[in-house]
Amino acid sequence: MKKTMTLSRITALFIGLTAVPGVQAAEVSDKATALAQQTIIVDGHIDVPYRINDNWVDVTTATKDGDFDYPRAKEGGLTAPFMSVYVPASLDNSPASTQLANQLIDSVEAITARAPDKFAIARSVADVKEQFEQGLISLPMGMENGSPIQGDMDNLTHFYERGIRYITLTHSQSNHISDSSYDLRRQWKGLSPFGKKLITQMNNIGMLIDISHVSDDAFYQAVELSKAPVIASHSSLRAFTPDFERNMNDDMLKALAKNDGIIMINFGSGFVSKAAREWRAGLSQARNKYIKEHGDDEATLDAFDAQYRKENPYPYSSLSDVLDHIDHVADLIGVEHIGIGSDFDGVGDSLPVGLKDVSDYPNLIQGLLERGYSEKEIKGILSDNFLRVWSQVEDYAAEH
Repeated sequence: MKKTMTLSRITALFIGLTAVPGVQAAEVSDKATALAQQTIIVDGHIDVPYRINDNWVDVTTATKDGDFDYPRAKEGGLTAPFMSVYVPASLDNSPASTQLANQLIDSVEAITARAPDKFAIARSVADVKEQFEQGLISLPMGMENGSPIQGDMDNLTHFYERGIRYITLTHSQSNHISDSSYDLRRQWKGLSPFGKKLITQMNNIGMLIDISHVSDDAFYQAVELSKAPVIASHSSLRAFTPDFERNMNDDMLKALAKNDGIIMINFGSGFVSKAAREWRAGLSQARNKYIKEHGDDEATLDAFDAQYRKENPYPYSSLSDVLDHIDHVADLIGVEHIGIGSDFDGVGDSLPVGLKDVSDYPNLIQGLLERGYSEKEIKGILSDNFLRVWSQVEDYAAEH
């Protein structure tokens, strides 16, 4: 199902409005600002809970660090950021993973309790829409790494009841549910026997299935087994980052479209730029060589890293790079399969120029306007596409 260029996009090409790679969008227009403020903006993945668990700050007010707080979210028009309940792979197969997940959910509940005039937990599409009308920022939650399920369907029910609405099946290592794209050990050759049962039960309970982080085999098995659309909550495209399995290739995108699912584009430079990935590989090689020759003393390693970065500046990606990923999906499978999954507060100091924090969504909207996307298409990317998928998952569960 290849997308045909809209008339507005063709016109943009002829009159020179399409952004040139490496060139930032023009000053944000009143139209882009209005779209940001008047449209629900869903971001599929923001790592606030783990950020404030590590170093607590009150995100209901302005904060000096990080990518998210209330004033910046309001400035950017963000209205439904999925709070990522991230559990590191180092806690897999231990009660500590379930404990941490509950603690991080507690932290999201604490945010809404401290500022009920600013935030509210969202458990459904209806909640998001109602809270938007009330002027509140919705905080739906997704679990990044299914480790806390511990092979027990009762835990799935428990976390659903606590407000979790998607589960990223695995993270950086293979777990009891699925193989990971980052883990060379493919113990399950896709999903585990429990993982396959979990897919069915997630469908039945109304839990979105998130295939970001999983291996290719696990992805294909998940979309084959799922009776409802799946999501990639924070992934980008392998067409621009060859050999980076964490991103999705074109065949996977086509399978995602057949499933009626959605890919939510990750903003991190390493996800959208080949140059950034090559820089990271170069640092790792140089660091390993230094350790071999000089040892791994922490202080000297820190000095080495600082000197390397000084001599080899990090090649930040651009807003244009992110837009290229959106264009590719739109042209390959249709704009209706695109969303936003920034990974704010999750990718450190690697965010693109022009998309540095949650105040910058108007820059993205401006870029989309300049590339000829219609208002309807932009609203789809900002939220309508994801809310459609979420509604389909809710509807399937209601029937089963």
